[in-house]
Amino acid sequence: MLALPGSSYLYQGEELGLPDSTDMPDDARQDPTWPRSGHTERGRDGCRVPMPWEGDRPSYGFSPSGQTWLPQPTSYGTLAVDRQVGVEGSTLELYRALLATRRARGLGAGSMSWLEGYPADVLALINEPATGAPVLVITNFGPSPVTVPPDTTMLVSSGPLTPLGTVPTDTTVWLTGRP
Repeated sequence: MLALPGSSYLYQGEELGLPDSTDMPDDARQDPTWPRSGHTERGRDGCRVPMPWEGDRPSYGFSPSGQTWLPQPTSYGTLAVDRQVGVEGSTLELYRALLATRRARGLGAGSMSWLEGYPADVLALINEPATGAPVLVITNFGPSPVTVPPDTTMLVSSGPLTPLGTVPTDTTVWLTGRP
């Protein structure tokens, strides 16, 4: 999504890889949907849980009092900001790299086209900004590695590439150059 032209929107906690809170006690729910539905629709509370800033502090550093309006899952401690800052391969550092590359290369004001010649389970596109080099994006959803085009340079990758210069399963890579 961050490689596409136009505005990009991140939802609270997306940059940390936070899951929705699915085990919230019913008596803690505050979304009006919960009582209005006769307690059949849980509403949005699972994605409104406060952000974890420090993994070993009360309320994960969100509140000086240690209190929050919704309970935070225990899994949030390992995903807190302080546990991801500067950690190679963390979700937060990946988002920081993607956002910096997006800004530096002007991808929000670019134009996009799909790239042909890839298997159906591979998403491949090129974003051509108004100025600067185009950015090729390859996402491999398939079971087999996908070869990186020659004469391209990696900008950002969601995971390590294989030694043979291929994009493994469940990995996205942003490259410069022409396919």
